[in-house]
Amino acid sequence: MSQRRPLIAGNWKMNCLRTDGLALARGLSDRAKAKGDLACDILVCPPATLISDVAGVTNGGAVMVGGQDCHVAVSGAHTGDIAAPMLADIGASHVLVGHSERRADHCESSTVIRQKTMAAHDAGLIAVVCVGETEQERDLGATLAVVNGQIAVSVPDDATPENTVIAYEPVWAIGTGRTASVDEVAEVHAAIRAELTARFDDGDKFRILYGGSVKPSNAAELLAVPDVDGALVGGASLKVDDFWQIIESCA
Repeated sequence: MSQRRPLIAGNWKMNCLRTDGLALARGLSDRAKAKGDLACDILVCPPATLISDVAGVTNGGAVMVGGQDCHVAVSGAHTGDIAAPMLADIGASHVLVGHSERRADHCESSTVIRQKTMAAHDAGLIAVVCVGETEQERDLGATLAVVNGQIAVSVPDDATPENTVIAYEPVWAIGTGRTASVDEVAEVHAAIRAELTARFDDGDKFRILYGGSVKPSNAAELLAVPDVDGALVGGASLKVDDFWQIIESCA
């Protein structure tokens, strides 16, 4: 396990109505309280409609709450978007930026993601900057070039380990049931660490999460890989038992 305190983050994506979301939040919060001394930090990123309610349930406890995206602007004529200060105002401490589903579905460039990261920082939020290659890019042998290129542009020069987390999610392993091998994860995380340490004086302190079909059956193995400082979990974060097993894999 890394010397950096692990972070286990759950991305609920576009799932959960209020009743189910609150039950999930309560289940996690209750287990965290009962456990007491946790070996990792816990973050859940519910849909925007649930952030305030979930923050009320967790109420400053061990389970932190984050948004799934933010706009680059503080306010303005941006129908349907949410500003970073709005997330902070309703109890969020983190926000995901640059998730592959945002990059693909909303055509977000790394330049835009950099602006969102800066907006998150300005609002006092911790930005979880997501990077990752497609299956075609991996097959072409371009994985490291793509990932390092995304980091170079998406992560601003004044980022710090305190306000920025990197999440590596190979696009071909998100929601597919296919998981990158331990060797594949190790190679990319080592490259990301090298990129960070070359660019930042404290690059060895940034947390790098792995995401992509993380589940109870493979969590311990993935979390044991050097420079894997936690996980960004999708589907398995929607079930209290599954997500808690992943959390306990940090012990």
